[in-house]
Amino acid sequence: MIITYTIAQISDVAKQLIANISSKTLCFYGEMGAGKTTLIKALVKELEGGGSTSSPTFGIVNEYHRKNGELLGYHFDFYRLNDESEAWDLGLEEYLNTDAWIFMEWPEKIEGLLPQTTTKIKIEILDEKTRQLSIL
Repeated sequence: MIITYTIAQISDVAKQLIANISSKTLCFYGEMGAGKTTLIKALVKELEGGGSTSSPTFGIVNEYHRKNGELLGYHFDFYRLNDESEAWDLGLEEYLNTDAWIFMEWPEKIEGLLPQTTTKIKIEILDEKTRQLSIL
């Protein structure tokens, strides 16, 4: 599945992803500024998440809830990790064993720890306003 889109189409892209993936564990690959966090924000919104959505760069993980307070999922940003053991130290295994949505930025930092059921999504910058998403 390959989707070319602009920011104005991000809600539709999120809806298409949700409808076409079988895993709730999503790994986002792409260079800095490709739009990983922007797409995750759109996914959380489409999944009826409440509150604000931001990249957890400094906290490593953010927790999202639905508007009714129910747990929606977790958003990880592994950019600052030096090795996979740091992911274990923050309890990654426990997060992965929940039924919640898992959104991971910079998953290449922990490639050896990713479950086989993970959906890998690559975002490429085509130009200033256009991105191409591929499910690997």
